[in-house]
Amino acid sequence: MPSATIIHAACFAVGAVVGGGVVSAVASSKRQIPITTSANTSVAPPIIEMGQGGGAKLSNAVAVSALSSPVLKYGHPGPVPDLLVRKAYTAAYDRRLRHPAWTAEHLTLASLGKSGQQRPSGDGSPDRSNSTFVEDESLPAMFRAKLQDYFRSGYDRGHMVPAADAKLSQEAMDETFLLSNIAPQVGVGFNRHYWAYLEDWCRRLTGSFSDVYVFTIPLYLPRKDADGKFRVTYELIGSPPNVAVPTHFAKVVLTSRPLSPSAPDALEISTGAFVLPNAIIPDDAPLESFVTPIDVVERAAGLNLFSDAVKANSKHICRSTKCDVVVRRFDDAQKRPEMRRAISAPK
Repeated sequence: MPSATIIHAACFAVGAVVGGGVVSAVASSKRQIPITTSANTSVAPPIIEMGQGGGAKLSNAVAVSALSSPVLKYGHPGPVPDLLVRKAYTAAYDRRLRHPAWTAEHLTLASLGKSGQQRPSGDGSPDRSNSTFVEDESLPAMFRAKLQDYFRSGYDRGHMVPAADAKLSQEAMDETFLLSNIAPQVGVGFNRHYWAYLEDWCRRLTGSFSDVYVFTIPLYLPRKDADGKFRVTYELIGSPPNVAVPTHFAKVVLTSRPLSPSAPDALEISTGAFVLPNAIIPDDAPLESFVTPIDVVERAAGLNLFSDAVKANSKHICRSTKCDVVVRRFDDAQKRPEMRRAISAPK
């Protein structure tokens, strides 16, 4: 299998299995990856490792086995991360915190509607003004985030996968407005500004790389209190309290492009992670000031994204391209119609 196809399969298989599902990653000529899930299996998460030829591949250490403990004969209590496979992204939902544990995307010029390819007949350009925030009825009612939770909470409904990344169809864009893709974010100075600049930077990577994979991960990081002890504290929104407010958010990217036109299957792989506080960030803050080692993000989130070999043999993304955000302070009311009004009470 060409290394380019392998890495496509590997990235999404990693995301799916880390979330607790069983993956069948069979890359066809169209690079389609069918995924099935089961809540009754024990899964050792695969990681991306380096093959003998230097390309990325799934680890052979992946093991999937059924739980057979007699103690669990009447049911498995969990935790159960719900694997959500959408048109434009894959995610795992955290039932306890009521927001995604992580989201994964594969961005290309084509997926962003910038390749010049014609859309299928009858499928016009998606418009975010036609999308509305909705509760995810595919999740058990007792574990869902509710529209009421965000009402007068003081936080924006922050997309983990932004609507601008889902240009495949109106349905794909609508799926980014499911509350299972949302986490509470500070509005002015973060969700509407610096975080949006980072999302735009991820999209602009498609101009330099043939494939861009983006993981978005809410985090709960400790801070040192006056008594010298480290504690993790966070807010809950809703009445009764229902949705946790992350202290930080991480963007982890993996990009690939051919080393040369004559060797399209020999890929240059770049990786990088950025951790931002869920707080107001000045526009002039350098993006590189938020660079964080990938293994630090993995340890904080309890995830396993890439093998040590991939980390050691990939270039840092800031050495492959400029890590500079573009500040675009357009009128928020015009740019995002849903921000023109306060969050209204859910019906």
